[in-house]
Amino acid sequence: MGAEEITGLVLAGGQGQRMGGRDKGLLTLGERTLVEHVIARLSLQVAEILISANRHQDRYVALAQRVVSDAIPDYPGPLAGIFAGLKAASTAWVLVVPCDSPFIPPDLAKRLLAASDAPDAIRMVATPEGDQPVFALIPRAHSDSLQAFLGAGERRILAWYARHALVRVEFPEEQPFMNVNTPEDRARAENLLHA
Repeated sequence: MGAEEITGLVLAGGQGQRMGGRDKGLLTLGERTLVEHVIARLSLQVAEILISANRHQDRYVALAQRVVSDAIPDYPGPLAGIFAGLKAASTAWVLVVPCDSPFIPPDLAKRLLAASDAPDAIRMVATPEGDQPVFALIPRAHSDSLQAFLGAGERRILAWYARHALVRVEFPEEQPFMNVNTPEDRARAENLLHA
């Protein structure tokens, strides 16, 4: 099983509060937007790319095969975007990554997929700093479970993961999973891009 069984889901549905409310995926880093950096690294690993976005859908639709939006109002968090992606995907697996991590590993999907033989296990990235729950490979079959979880008013991503078989896949370096959350992070990412 390989890329043909995986849909890439880029989470771009947040409010960007630490960036003054700006849409982080559309911020530039070097010559491209953050989301374009992510898509460039993701596109060789998956069969299709979806973007979960709650604003500027017209700009995102030019960058991916499809754009999905939260069915739940008021920016309820990443699980709502993951649910939209699971419902829209046509492959067995959905590889979730955030729109503000321009250095994701080129073999992320392969390493997560190889981490377990269990067809129902969620594979989540773990680094020396701890769990990285928005970097995960999730079976599409879990969409009904997530719908029920969200319907009960739950929003915590690790709490939902804990309801399933969960495999923490260790990655030794933090940099590939760096999030550009603040202007300072953006400056650091610019330096890394040109290093």
